[in-house]
Amino acid sequence: MTIKTLNFPKDDSFVVTMGVMGTRGIGGIKVATTDSGDGGSFKKTYTIPASLHGASQIAIRMESPTSGYYAYNWFYNNTTDGKPSPTKSPAYSGIPTFNILAVKQDETVTIRTNNFPPNDTFKVQMNWMGTQGMGGTVVETIDSKSGGVFTMTFDIPKKYQGENRIAIRLESPSTGYYAYNWFYNNTTTDKPGTPSMPSPGYVGYPTFSITGVKQGDFMTVKINNLPPNDTFTVRMNWMGTCGINGEVVATFDSGTGGKVVKKFNIPSFLKNADRIAIRLESAESGYYAYNWFYNNDAH
Repeated sequence: MTIKTLNFPKDDSFVVTMGVMGTRGIGGIKVATTDSGDGGSFKKTYTIPASLHGASQIAIRMESPTSGYYAYNWFYNNTTDGKPSPTKSPAYSGIPTFNILAVKQDETVTIRTNNFPPNDTFKVQMNWMGTQGMGGTVVETIDSKSGGVFTMTFDIPKKYQGENRIAIRLESPSTGYYAYNWFYNNTTTDKPGTPSMPSPGYVGYPTFSITGVKQGDFMTVKINNLPPNDTFTVRMNWMGTCGINGEVVATFDSGTGGKVVKKFNIPSFLKNADRIAIRLESAESGYYAYNWFYNNDAH
């Protein structure tokens, strides 16, 4: 299959993996390592691994183990004429997020979006807490129309009625954009005018690099483009998990945002691990970033 990249960083190396549909390529079969060269836009062709021959849909992922940048998509495993798939609007930048506006216990949840891309279709899923809504029950499919900010109400599926907390996810099968959040399944209304979203001037998304490691003890990171006035939970977990559902090692306030240097202790169950995944995520805005590091002394 052949891809065309957009806005790739220069002088970076990306591991290309393919996996079954729904995995986003995480933990998939490595098919190549690609040097981004001058970055920007370029075309590459990759061989579909034998174990995925016959699959109807295949996920593909490009991820840099050094910078943490990644991109993923999926394709139908059919011969095509090379016409490009629908792409994200060139005028759109940043990532979509949403906050919980109101809940009617066991019946409905109302959300307010922020910075949604225009003219896109999103599947709305709900699932158990901790899943980020992935693989959940599809409750509705919505059209983002002009994008930006809008309010919508969704029914809570019967299987999650009675649950204390529920994860909700909006994901576009065409562009790959997604956002997720969670809510307490109690009747409540958010206070008007106080949405849990980054300030309007923020664009892009946070990333971070590993700046130092003390084996089995602690590690330090440099965070870039941190959104202001947000709260982040820091988790560590086994390599390959992207830090999802890992042990919470810290919580911090982003303050004015931007660039920040932080130090985090390595949890006891990972002290002897060869490689460790680390994740920063906000339950308020939905922003997150993850990376990994070798558990060896490094500065």
